[in-house]
Amino acid sequence: MTRTQASLAVGDTATPRDFGPMTRQMFVRYSGASGDLNPMHYDDTMARSAGNPSVFSQGMHQSALLATFATDWLGAENVRRFGVRFREQVWPDDVLTCTGTVTAIIDGAGGEVLVTVELLCTRQTGAVAIAGSADFVVPGATT
Repeated sequence: MTRTQASLAVGDTATPRDFGPMTRQMFVRYSGASGDLNPMHYDDTMARSAGNPSVFSQGMHQSALLATFATDWLGAENVRRFGVRFREQVWPDDVLTCTGTVTAIIDGAGGEVLVTVELLCTRQTGAVAIAGSADFVVPGATT
């Protein structure tokens, strides 16, 4: 369910959403769906031989979860820009929490109102796995 722009103000936050615990099966499924067949995401022997404690999630997997969170909040039809920075690996059994905060509301092109949000996807340790931002056109919003 998306919120109307008229009800948004700078500083507003979305209700946090948890994903997980992450599983090896999720990593394998994402590998197949995305075409990212790097064995570091599904072969423990290969991942350990490269110095990792186990397989780990694809960064784009967390990015997809963060995008799902953001578009569930403000509407997939309203997204105009979405960008992320990969910060920390995600391991099996991690629980990810996605959060978002409105940082700006400005007049955009053609009379649209553009809402900018900062987004975070954190591990249960508090470490940031993905940080990002997005712009949404929010019908009915005012600056």
